[in-house]
Amino acid sequence: MKKVLFVDTVHPYLWEELQKEGYSCIEGYDLSENAIIEQHNDIYGLVIRSRISINANYLSHFNKLTFIARAGSGMENIDVKYAHSKNIRAINAAEGNKQAVAEHALGMILSLFNNLNKADSEVRKSIWQREENRGIELNGKTIGIIGYGNNGSALAKILSGFDTKVLAYDKYKTNYAPKYAIESDMQTIFEQADILSLHIPLTEETQYLVKDSFLKQFHKPIYLINTSRGACLDTKSLVANLNSGKVLGACLDVLEYEKTSFENLSEQTTELKQLLDSDKVILSPHIAGWTQESQLKIAKILFQKINTQTE
Repeated sequence: MKKVLFVDTVHPYLWEELQKEGYSCIEGYDLSENAIIEQHNDIYGLVIRSRISINANYLSHFNKLTFIARAGSGMENIDVKYAHSKNIRAINAAEGNKQAVAEHALGMILSLFNNLNKADSEVRKSIWQREENRGIELNGKTIGIIGYGNNGSALAKILSGFDTKVLAYDKYKTNYAPKYAIESDMQTIFEQADILSLHIPLTEETQYLVKDSFLKQFHKPIYLINTSRGACLDTKSLVANLNSGKVLGACLDVLEYEKTSFENLSEQTTELKQLLDSDKVILSPHIAGWTQESQLKIAKILFQKINTQTE
């Protein structure tokens, strides 16, 4: 029987459907990386989120492994190239949470524009300030989207309901934005954007892409949204540009200081404290793709891909 080890929790749909197809599903939520190798080196499939890192050395211990199913989008914790060289399928479900990410990004910028977090906190303290919380409108703004994959294109689609101009840049695509965005280049985004939204994977190329020299190229002060990976943005540079007014506000679902598991922060720094204390910043704990609906969608997509690739 083909054994599939679940290292992280996912929607029960995936477990149930794999069982129906004849797989033997095994729970390994509390197993350490070493215990997984020692107890389950004969598994056929591995279902993970981000709790463990799977490099070439780790993969070399499995002699029957056929697929790794990542319940989410980012694949930075898997050595995909090595896995493919060993005929191990590395599967993700980036399509499953794109709507959730897009709605979260929109919600964050609308909350920031309308001072909702600040005003809510004040009203709860019996502070009633109307003029001080006068907001600004999204209509008429130009939004630059870097990365036009599942999440970037989903955000552009949502923004089509507003009177906005959406400029999309994706280094690795052409003819990709015919309907909801204008295919652009970075220079045009630097010149025109009021808001910048990041939708890129974390790679050697994108690590600290957004830093001081990058932010200084914008012709106008901007608002920044990051729902991709924390380390795509240099926090120290962000804080400096918030202080100078080059960045007017930031919506951050991800932080540079997250642990690789995304389950907590690895450290507290002076820059992080400044973000926490600023009413120009809205923060959430890496939950942009974390909805009831996306959890089920991700499980369904993984099941389809596992079935397709193992038939």
